[in-house]
Amino acid sequence: MTVFMYPGQGSQKPGMGQAWTEHPSWDLMYEASEVLKRDVSNLLLTASSKELTRTNNSQLATFLMSMVVLDAVTRLGAEAASHVGHSLGEYSALTAAGVIAFHDAVALVEKRGQAMQAAASEREGVMAAVIGLDDERIRIACDRSSVDVWLANYNAPGQTVIAGSPEAIRTASDIARELGAKRVIKLPVGGAFHTPFMSSAREALAQAIDSVKFQDPLGQVIANIDATEHSTGTDWPELLKAQLTSPVRWKQTLTALDIAGFDTYVELGPGKVLSGLVKRTLKNKRILSVATPEDLTGLIESLIPHSHTEDKHTSGKLTASGANVTASDNVTASDIEGEHLFVTERIIVSPAAGVFTSAEDITIGDAIGVGHIIGSIDTRSPVSEVRSAFAGTLMGVLAVTGERVTTCQPIAWLRTH
Repeated sequence: MTVFMYPGQGSQKPGMGQAWTEHPSWDLMYEASEVLKRDVSNLLLTASSKELTRTNNSQLATFLMSMVVLDAVTRLGAEAASHVGHSLGEYSALTAAGVIAFHDAVALVEKRGQAMQAAASEREGVMAAVIGLDDERIRIACDRSSVDVWLANYNAPGQTVIAGSPEAIRTASDIARELGAKRVIKLPVGGAFHTPFMSSAREALAQAIDSVKFQDPLGQVIANIDATEHSTGTDWPELLKAQLTSPVRWKQTLTALDIAGFDTYVELGPGKVLSGLVKRTLKNKRILSVATPEDLTGLIESLIPHSHTEDKHTSGKLTASGANVTASDNVTASDIEGEHLFVTERIIVSPAAGVFTSAEDITIGDAIGVGHIIGSIDTRSPVSEVRSAFAGTLMGVLAVTGERVTTCQPIAWLRTH
């Protein structure tokens, strides 16, 4: 089974969106700019390293980059049974799973970055990674240091992040070394995130979160705060609020995925931080990352041979709209291009970006003719109809009513006669 992973703040880098500007998925940048009433593409194209280290910029930039990559992967038909994100990446995971609409997520991520930037300005805080020491000894180091230092990220065995005041971090770092830590590395971030230092940010973000509608997730999403799956949309507002002042339990999240049987871990977005944490935590897993359009070919070639034993609705695999791929099909990357995988398989794609509404008179197994209406896209101007260009049997609808889709996103798939 496959899980998609979404990185958090710190994975961003200057010019990370340049390779995507000619890709259809770049349209998401225009949608995000419309939501925020300003051009945000500069964050992924021209922003300097110094600009991107600011919390309010780095969070939005990282989220948008992950969403562009997710959209590109989705266009190829790749799917996952689970979505997980580290800190900020949890917003990406929730968007990917349909819990939060894209336009709502854009606004929330910007608000989150601004709130955390403001909280960091109110009280100076720092973070440091402790390498080679178990969690219990790190807790001891924090307890002996000061009340103003906490465990902030349980990243992997032997890799934990502490956060707090500069003085408390210095003391805790010295004690951690005495207790056997191999290294203590100060992180280039502007605040003590996931600690009580972010209480004011939690309060500022709460009202924005409460204004958003949360849907039940499509697939599994595991929360940072408790490393537990939450399958009810109404759970997530409080989880996101608490996340700001609580540690990220990433190591525990990976362990939960392992116990559930996930064997393929795909990082979507800038950097390979999460891929490295999987390697440190789990053994014998397939680990992939997609950060540029060139990585898409590697994803295809890696996932196709792995997909023939997995079920479309319960596990991740690569198809071009949900069609099962077996090893005997001998499919290559070039077979994915266009709107079909096999002679008997066809997909119907969205003609525009907007909110999808499924037609009420269609069900799985129906005979579909050329021109048959599958649904409509509300583009805030004329409604665009989603019509089939093929005739065949409707095998699946890949979008749900209320989901925000992008141009050329797969909507349904047919088996031709």
